[in-house]
Amino acid sequence: MAPRNGTCSRTRMKNFLLSLFLAVTAFVRAAAPVTPPVTTRPFPFAEATIGQLQQRMQAGTLTARDLAIAYLERIESMDRRGPALRSVIEINPEALDIAARLDAERKAGKVRGPLHGIPILIKDNIATADRMETTAGSLALVGSKPPRDAHIVTRLRDAGAVILGKTNLSEWANFRSTDSTSGWSGRGGLTRNPYALDRTPSGSSSGSAVAVAANFCVVAIGTETDGSVVSPASHTGIVGFKPTVGLVSRTGIIPIAASQDTAGPMARTVRDAAIVLGVLAGVDPADAATQKRPADFTADFDSGRSPLRGARIGILRGPFGFRVKVDHVLDAMEEVLMDAGAELVDLGEYPALAEIRGHEVEVFYYELKAGLNAYLATLGPDVPYKTLADLIAFNRTHPNEEMPWFGQEHFLRAEAKGPLTDPVYLAARAKSLQLARTEALDAWLDGQQLDAVVSITAGPAAIVDLVFGGMMRGGGSSTLAAVAGYPSVTVPAAQIAGLPVGISFTGRAWSDAKLLALAADFEARTQARREPRYLPTAEAK
Repeated sequence: MAPRNGTCSRTRMKNFLLSLFLAVTAFVRAAAPVTPPVTTRPFPFAEATIGQLQQRMQAGTLTARDLAIAYLERIESMDRRGPALRSVIEINPEALDIAARLDAERKAGKVRGPLHGIPILIKDNIATADRMETTAGSLALVGSKPPRDAHIVTRLRDAGAVILGKTNLSEWANFRSTDSTSGWSGRGGLTRNPYALDRTPSGSSSGSAVAVAANFCVVAIGTETDGSVVSPASHTGIVGFKPTVGLVSRTGIIPIAASQDTAGPMARTVRDAAIVLGVLAGVDPADAATQKRPADFTADFDSGRSPLRGARIGILRGPFGFRVKVDHVLDAMEEVLMDAGAELVDLGEYPALAEIRGHEVEVFYYELKAGLNAYLATLGPDVPYKTLADLIAFNRTHPNEEMPWFGQEHFLRAEAKGPLTDPVYLAARAKSLQLARTEALDAWLDGQQLDAVVSITAGPAAIVDLVFGGMMRGGGSSTLAAVAGYPSVTVPAAQIAGLPVGISFTGRAWSDAKLLALAADFEARTQARREPRYLPTAEAK
């Protein structure tokens, strides 16, 4: 009888799993268009750079207001309708008025700089004290008004940027659940990858990456704690730059972990990313990390290309969880670097990565609780949610809206942690720094006199999985730079089945300008970026 009962149990389990698979498949198919959308007319500013648009505005053949209207129309036709990418969570109702005022300034002979009149989108965890929301994608913070703009928003406004709106993100910057789906938030829904609509855009800066890739803005701002700029940039075929921690202020940005958090530019070219970084970077009295900048630090991020010829480049192979096909991309990139005259040093694999990630997540739990409680305290008496515990309670009372697909395991574990004086936290932070900074990046960059360490940024985008989650399923190499607090830039390198794959350059602290220049030379030699085609799924092999 036992074998028969076991067989019945297995049969029931198989039937259940089959039913679940069919249900999920039906959902995905129903949510994605069957055929690529038809574009009735080409977008006149497709792939336009900051420099090209400035030339036209300077010549008087284009106004900032007309430019903003064009991008807003494209967002309406492609993000809200058409392929419905859902990368933009909110439009700035003041965008056209701001653009008109900047046109008046230009007409009067005042140009604030290279971003004057340039349309930008920013991630919805960056505070704006205007008519837009700042929610980190959570319905809990809808209606909460930050007391002031984030420091980097003030710098963007002062530079003349036109903030078109906010971008969707992986809710709470992808640190709410162990099984989260990148690009999904309770407020914004699911952001889709424009290269294949059933594939993940990665996260947490999902909307910023997709908006740049799909030409919904000229450049966008993302934030990263570990991979949240460079991974979605790689998945959507754009440039993403994670600065040295402290180069860019974090004041007014909803935090995960202060020891690793930073904002960074996302663009279609390295030069555009460098121009935006020049605006974002600056000392902020309210952010002590920004006051650690070396006396001899250069803020000239747009200095052009630094020749790869003669540069010493370390090649890091993993273990990053990549598939064999991705290894071929790295082999091809090595050929590009050698043809450019770079001297390559094979670093092999670094086996401590799994151990680093274990210590890193422990650090995140402690710093999330402390940082989020501090941020919520700034929102004033009208906001009912003052602590992480309050947010956990909100999610429990709104499960259909906030937890239809995954829970809040990270939140619960963070809430159980003690203060930042806890010896467990201090030991985890010290050990992660030792392994990622001292024994890895410092040992390679300084010990072997390298100019940069190169690796594949992330594998090609995986299929969206709302049931089991999809974090880093294709692998990723962001952790070393993230934990060390060092700069890293990803540049488009290749495509696999029509899905973009990026290559990362990582350098020592405060080498941001040099890193961008090396990446610009690589970009000029490969010219690997391709516009998305909004296919329903990946191309056949």
